[in-house]
Amino acid sequence: MQGPAELLPVSSSAHIVLLPWLAGWDWEEIDPEVRKSFEVALHTGAAAALLIGQRRVIVEELRLFEWRRGLVLALSFLPAALVGYFGERPIEERLGGPRATAIGLLVGAGAMALADTRPQQRGRGEAAPLDGLALGLAQAAALAPGVSRNGSTLAAARARRFSREQANLLSRTVALPIIVGATALKGARLARRGTNRELRRSLALGVAASFASTLASQRLIGLVERDRALWPYAAYRGALAAAVLVKLRHPD
Repeated sequence: MQGPAELLPVSSSAHIVLLPWLAGWDWEEIDPEVRKSFEVALHTGAAAALLIGQRRVIVEELRLFEWRRGLVLALSFLPAALVGYFGERPIEERLGGPRATAIGLLVGAGAMALADTRPQQRGRGEAAPLDGLALGLAQAAALAPGVSRNGSTLAAARARRFSREQANLLSRTVALPIIVGATALKGARLARRGTNRELRRSLALGVAASFASTLASQRLIGLVERDRALWPYAAYRGALAAAVLVKLRHPD
């Protein structure tokens, strides 16, 4: 599940929360720290696969790198890094349940659908520092489960009038530093806590499955490139949120 959900603007964090809940697994009975460790494993596998699968984009960005691009990238990273470092755990504790996640899905879906009505007037090489800040704030907002980092940055870029193809490229470019940074931070916290052999086996399986599914799903990136609209993903998010809210209202 992690691969497609990571690459499409449908919120991988929402699926991590909602799939066990919708399937009726005893997920909530597992120690929260163990659940968090497993989420770290999934994101680690996805980050490694993205570094391999997007290596051409990374090399191209490095080749064209100059101070303006560096400033855009820094501004897209700092807000999410600061909010994530100081506020991730309070956010997860207060907004980590199915209802809050469903609301996050709906809010993100609305932002995507609305932003995608903007004209496609800007293209490659036109990103400015203000655009980087908008992308950074979008990534910070995506720390709320269900909002989606991919979806929020696509919405921010389209709101800034970038073409759909360029919005997708910007979303992927600014994603790599924050995904790698978040994975490193969570991995360091996990290493300090320590793990037993059984948990390490589960984590290894999670890393392997996430890596394989993300690497195998690279072609899905093309679904949101070029002139493809964002409304199908917004509709999917809305349908998933509706299913969650209906089950919450009628648990039997």
